[in-house]
Amino acid sequence: MRIDTLLRRDRVTFSCELFPPKVGADLAHAKTIVREIAALKPDFISVTYGAGGGTSKRTVEIAADIQSYGIPALAHMTCIAADRAHVASMMQNLSQNGIENILALRGDRPQDADFVPSAEYRYASDLVEDVAARGEFCIGAACYPEGHVECEHQEEDLEHLKHKVDCGCSFLTSQMFFDNNVFYNFLYRVLKKGITVPVIAGIMPVINSRQIRRSCELSGAKLPPRFRAITDKFGDDPAAMRQAGIAYAMEQIIDLVANGVNHIHLYTMNRPDIAREIVGNLSEIIR
Repeated sequence: MRIDTLLRRDRVTFSCELFPPKVGADLAHAKTIVREIAALKPDFISVTYGAGGGTSKRTVEIAADIQSYGIPALAHMTCIAADRAHVASMMQNLSQNGIENILALRGDRPQDADFVPSAEYRYASDLVEDVAARGEFCIGAACYPEGHVECEHQEEDLEHLKHKVDCGCSFLTSQMFFDNNVFYNFLYRVLKKGITVPVIAGIMPVINSRQIRRSCELSGAKLPPRFRAITDKFGDDPAAMRQAGIAYAMEQIIDLVANGVNHIHLYTMNRPDIAREIVGNLSEIIR
């Protein structure tokens, strides 16, 4: 099923993200994670794709496995290191596996000093145009409530976002955020810009205070004082940090749904146990 069809329904949708194992790692474990997350019956499951394309084959395999459970898969695709031949091959592979949904991303620049960026794709919008030209995929893109780290001004980031949508995106998924007021303000600015496609709120439960600092550096997300107090108090106690991080994510979701945000996306970091706890505690809210 196309995700834009799901998002047009007048109800709350709940989705999860997972990432495939690196080449050479055990694929069986990844399929166990898929099975456990699929048991939660999310509306769709997205599967990431390495910026350099290193896990592209695994992305297709995991996406096909997701769909074997009757759950739509959203396959990520990055273009920072891709050429048009590779993108065309990926689209063909996805199509052959019955995958209808693509999240079109530029991708983060690899840390490799010898990395050479694509000469054919400078922005995610370039990839969106190529995928849209094929005419068979539902296309999503990323959005950044606090602005993209490479954009000096939020207005510049909104200009790029509007261009991505105009190129063929039918929905947006937000980068993680920890202050719902930031997201509400972003939704207002998006509408004012003339962007009317559905925006899915991306929520990351934080169970490791050190890991989140690195994630915030890459994403541009900021930790509000209230959340910093949690990491300061519980960051050195893994069990307490896990409980506090999950509770904070659930509180965010409750507030979002109560304020009319109907689409929630959970960044699971391949932890079905965390997704299971959140879904179990919020079953009447997100269904």
